[in-house]
Amino acid sequence: MKVKVCKNDTVQVLSGRDKGKRGKVLRVFVKAQQILVEGVNFRKKALRKSQENPQGGLIDIERPFHISNVGVVDPKTDKPTRVGRKDIKDRGKLRVAQKSGEILEVKP
Repeated sequence: MKVKVCKNDTVQVLSGRDKGKRGKVLRVFVKAQQILVEGVNFRKKALRKSQENPQGGLIDIERPFHISNVGVVDPKTDKPTRVGRKDIKDRGKLRVAQKSGEILEVKP
């Protein structure tokens, strides 16, 4: 399975209730083909009473969703695009934006 979205990429949600939102990819689940995006797809989670949380109650947490619902943001046009690979002599195979041909660097 080839995953074209990497950690620390900026992505835009293309479908669902968070359509149009942008965020940074926090984690990629390759086998499940899902990603976790910062600030997107919040769900309520019920917490039991504990020493750390004596009140218990509901909290909002980010949940992963399918990778096909996002597009990587092109750094040149600032719009979502597909990702391809291009062989560059000095640097090897790199990820490039399909619309502009701009190289997508993986930020640590």
